[in-house]
Amino acid sequence: MAKPDVVSATSWAAASEPTRTRYWVVVFAVALAVIQYIDRVCISQAAPFISKDLKLSSQQMGYVFSAFTLAYALFEIPGGYLGDRIGPRKVLLRIVLWWSFFTAATGWARSWLTLVVTRFLFGAGEAGCFPNLTKAFNRWLPSLERTRAQGIMWMSARWGGASAPLLVFVCLQYMHWRTAFMVFSLLGIVWAVIFYAWYRDNPREHQGVNAAEAALLPVEPDHTSARFHVPWRKFLKSRTVWCLCGQYAALSYAWYFFVTWFPTYLLKERGLNLKQSALLAGTPLLLGGFGSLIAGWISPYLSRCLGDVRRTRCGLGAVGLMAAAALLVASTFFTNPFLAVAVIALVSFCGDLTLPGAWTACMDVGGRYVGTLGGTMNMMGNLGGFLSPIVIGYIVEHTGNWALTFHVTAAVCLAGAVCWLILDPVTPLDEQVKD
Repeated sequence: MAKPDVVSATSWAAASEPTRTRYWVVVFAVALAVIQYIDRVCISQAAPFISKDLKLSSQQMGYVFSAFTLAYALFEIPGGYLGDRIGPRKVLLRIVLWWSFFTAATGWARSWLTLVVTRFLFGAGEAGCFPNLTKAFNRWLPSLERTRAQGIMWMSARWGGASAPLLVFVCLQYMHWRTAFMVFSLLGIVWAVIFYAWYRDNPREHQGVNAAEAALLPVEPDHTSARFHVPWRKFLKSRTVWCLCGQYAALSYAWYFFVTWFPTYLLKERGLNLKQSALLAGTPLLLGGFGSLIAGWISPYLSRCLGDVRRTRCGLGAVGLMAAAALLVASTFFTNPFLAVAVIALVSFCGDLTLPGAWTACMDVGGRYVGTLGGTMNMMGNLGGFLSPIVIGYIVEHTGNWALTFHVTAAVCLAGAVCWLILDPVTPLDEQVKD
């Protein structure tokens, strides 16, 4: 039988060891990021079947893609604001259940108009997801763990999107495309139920967080009340806010090609068959995931070497987008379709080097308004994504020139790189802009 003093010492040592409950927030974020991107990207692989059944032109399909993006952009700020005001727990539950319903409803569309409306409502549902996950990170993770958590989450998001074409291809071997959308909708419903039961907006209220772990977590005043006010004037006067929005608009303009027109590009421009297209369509998102992961892991190391977090974030952002622009132009010179796909996939890798720094900048700059700032950045980003499928569809419809679309996208990426060179991604908004 152990002596009482030995038992007490053992109990004290166990109590002084921080629990690791906070890492489950990262697990939930990773799972949701995967689900969100599967539900979002699956329509691009199903697009040829949808177009055939509903008799849609390329330009009409471009509007279908953009209907989602427009709604996703418009509802980002309300979604992020609600997270700041009432907390991510309630907001994420509503968001995920809403988008899961309209994922299933995509399979019920019987005309171009009903498909556009459904995808618009689907986009409204997904809006606010990443600002609220970032808000959860801001409450649950110490500062030193946030950039890597963002890298892991965005890697998972991209890999979820990368798996979607193959998942859809497999599903379509056994079921109609309408049924496949209903199957994918179930993923979000299961996540929402489990998350709501486990998560707490205040980590110190979670039974799995001990005092030692709570001491590691940031202390944030409770602003989830009716008196919560966002300093919109400071947002509008901040060069950093505008530049964060600009670089994200550029990144999203380029990225939306991969989840909208890329499978069609492989089929029509590069002459691949449906199976080859399904296998290769996820390649850019796969490499993009590696870009997010690598940026998240090397950022702390580079910051220590350079002695400057700002130079690290701005450097990765600017270099990533400039490299993406160069690779887009280079891809148009390859006649071998597989080499061209490899170069295009590297575009995604370089672009996604910016992601962890951009979202961590929202945490550092936004502070208690991180949800609103993240929603603002994501809104402007997705307005760029809204334009992308329409512009590409218009150019292809009227010129048949895919290379021209790549040159336009490269110019947009260079504009995004300039934004990174002139923003301040570390100084809090209250210090950047005085009343």
